[in-house]
Amino acid sequence: MPGWLPRAMVLALALYACFQLGSWAFDQLIGLLTNVLIAFFLALAIEPAVGRMSARGIRRGLATFLVFLGLLIFGIGFVVLLGSMLAGQILDMVDDFPKYIDSVINWVNQTFRTDLSRVEVQDSLLHSDWLQKYVQNSATGVLDVSTTVLGGLFRLLTIFLFSFYFAADGPRLRRALCSVLPPARQTEVLRAWEIAVDKTGGYIYSRGLMALISGVAHYILLVILGVPYAPALAVWVGLVSQFIPTIGTYLAGALPMLIAFTVDPWYAVWVLGFVVVYQQFENYVLQPKLTAKTVDIHPAVAFGSVIAGTALLGAIGALIAIPAVATLQAFLGAYVKRYDVTDDPRMHDGPRPRSGAPVLTRIRRTLGGLGRAGG
Repeated sequence: MPGWLPRAMVLALALYACFQLGSWAFDQLIGLLTNVLIAFFLALAIEPAVGRMSARGIRRGLATFLVFLGLLIFGIGFVVLLGSMLAGQILDMVDDFPKYIDSVINWVNQTFRTDLSRVEVQDSLLHSDWLQKYVQNSATGVLDVSTTVLGGLFRLLTIFLFSFYFAADGPRLRRALCSVLPPARQTEVLRAWEIAVDKTGGYIYSRGLMALISGVAHYILLVILGVPYAPALAVWVGLVSQFIPTIGTYLAGALPMLIAFTVDPWYAVWVLGFVVVYQQFENYVLQPKLTAKTVDIHPAVAFGSVIAGTALLGAIGALIAIPAVATLQAFLGAYVKRYDVTDDPRMHDGPRPRSGAPVLTRIRRTLGGLGRAGG
């Protein structure tokens, strides 16, 4: 046996053990790493506001606390307002539920010539096996729901703590990171950090402005139609449609349509039509103008980044995908050398030159020469 073979086998086993240990540690820490990534982008988003307050003489810790306090007050107010709206609407729907059942039963009796009554339908539903099984499963799933809620609150607290430290100790964190790098690398890191702050802050700014415009537009429509809870519904549409990529518009429009349907079914059709028309106006007119100087990425690239972020990190990945790709694009654009484009018709819109024209010209010239020779 060669003398190097035992050492090679030991080295291979050691590398395999390290790989397995690293894979296990990564699987165990993936949740924490995801929370740190979310916290980092949240800290980048509030960095402009914290920087402005710090430039006016407010300590960064206090400035970060005030920014988070404002976000917390806004979030709690939105949840309370939306919850009260939903609770009141659910109570109204429960009170009107017998009327809905009567109208459905009357339609069934007239259409199919049956003789159903609301009492019989209620008794059959209350004594059905599937309803009893559903109640039992719901009772046993209360503990799972409570565990999920507590886990979500703990994760939210973790994200806020990390983002608070990232934002409050931003300069110290940058100094600590640059202290282990040579001066040339320090410049690149600080440039990348600045680009990330600009792109993430620009993304939040543009989305917030579009959420405000969308909320005001839908509020005017809901007030004209006389739909209740118009302010809460307008805030819901504005936030959900802008901060949940791709499908946020449809999720945002579903709730106003449901509330409008309880007032008048035709109002739901009007809301649906307005949502579709406004979405086209936002995609082709409003969004290009607002995001031209903040998050300037192609719509196809944005859509692909959202899909990739969703596949990697779920809903959170979809939310941070666009600013991450915009940051990467801006950082790479500073180091990619570009050249002047040649003045070719194929580089512009319009009719392309016919490739067969020179061939036809040569054929005509040949035939003309043969004709002159024959003559």
